[in-house]
This record gives sequence, C-alpha cells and structure tokens, in this order.
Amino acid sequence: MSTLWLQRHAPVVAEPGLCYGATDLEAHADATLAAAERIAPLLPVGIVLCSSPLRRCTALAEAIVALRPDLTVQRDARLAEMDFGAWEGRPWAGIPRKDFDAWTADFADLRAGVHGESVRAFMSRIAQAHDEWLAQGRDTLWVTHAGVLRAVTLLQRGIRCPSSAGDWPAGEMPFGGWLIFDK
Repeated sequence: MSTLWLQRHAPVVAEPGLCYGATDLEAHADATLAAAERIAPLLPVGIVLCSSPLRRCTALAEAIVALRPDLTVQRDARLAEMDFGAWEGRPWAGIPRKDFDAWTADFADLRAGVHGESVRAFMSRIAQAHDEWLAQGRDTLWVTHAGVLRAVTLLQRGIRCPSSAGDWPAGEMPFGGWLIFDK
C-alpha cells in the first residue's frame, strides 16, 4: 500500500480575498517553517517529495528538506494551482458576477478569466500526476495548493472531471494543513 500526502502551502503575502492561482506569490516565512516543523517528523523514510514550482510551495518543500536531509525535492509543474487568467491578481469580489456565473454555468470547459485554464484541463494535469503516483506505488508528499487538494479528492472518488460547479469539493483547506490518501 502507498500513501499520498498532500500539503497546502502557508498563507501568502497578499491582501485577503485576492485571486492568485497561477500568480507566483511568496508565503509568510514563519508560517512556512511552522508547517514544515509539523509535518517533517511524521513523514515516512523514503517518501518521494514533489512540489508545485510556485514559490509558496517550493519554500515549504525546501523547509521540509532542511529538517529532513534524507529527502530531496522534485518540482512538478502539474502540481501548480489553476490559472485564473485575467482574474489573477484581482480581488475575487471585483470579478463581475456575470463573468463568474458564466464560468460556473460551463464549469468543466469554460476557461476561467477568459484566457485561463478550464477545470477539465486542470483536472487532466492533476489526474496525470495522480495516475503516475498510483502506478509507482510509493509513498509521496505533494506540496501544493487548495485547488489541487480538491481535485485529488475528486479523483479519489473516481471523478475525473466534475460535471458542475456544485460538484467541486467545498470546505476549508487550511494553510499548512494536509490530507492523506491511501492507494
């Protein structure tokens, strides 16, 4: 049996309510270190450590390695957060309701923020990484984003792409927190 650990990055250095999916923001250093200190002693020997290439995740992955020198980080672009196109860097509250409603009405296939990523494309790249983990059969930690955690939650339920926005997992995905799935 193999286990997939999914850890979300620490809080970012940005105003609350900002849409920052693919935007490469830094995370707060103290919270990053605290998150690494919580998870590092729990990780099994020989675990594969993969990280989104975005700074908020690589900083956490590198902090884990500093505490666990037996590990190395592999950056994986498939683990990046969804690209919200023209919405990136804008407050969620500033996105016109009609634009947001149009996206959720065609949730699987309409590109977020006009030129961003569709949920289907996002799910496809996460599914590729997930399928690879399943095939390898090795304990793995992904240092990643809330959207990726939600996507893997769907994949674990056998859902390759949600048919509607209402199918997207809700609930809090705490900064620095993690989920664990067994194969």
